[in-house]
Amino acid sequence: MNFTQSIEVCFKKFSDFDGRARKSEFWWFQLFCLIAQIVGALLDSAFGYTESGAFEWVAYIVILLPSLAVGARRLHDTGRSGWWQLLYLTIIGIIILIVWWVADGNKKNNKFGKPINIKK
Repeated sequence: MNFTQSIEVCFKKFSDFDGRARKSEFWWFQLFCLIAQIVGALLDSAFGYTESGAFEWVAYIVILLPSLAVGARRLHDTGRSGWWQLLYLTIIGIIILIVWWVADGNKKNNKFGKPINIKK
């Protein structure tokens, strides 16, 4: 999955917390989220906002739900519940989540669905 496919899939499934997501889908979308936040901050700076302004907040609101959904689907691919994302509220939890998001997904069926077919 490439950058644009990832963005398309994540916005189509913006509120779908069921199923599984590939590593590439998750990480390309995280890159998009980072770029959106930076562009929002640059636009705020260009319009004279010294702190988080309207553009940055709009970017954050637009990407919040799709980001949570793809994070949950990525955890499902590793056999974990999406509720584990609550660990993000703690400092040590962020490290644990990153390790889980980087891990390879289960190659067999799990309680969240069939494995993702990777087309080559």
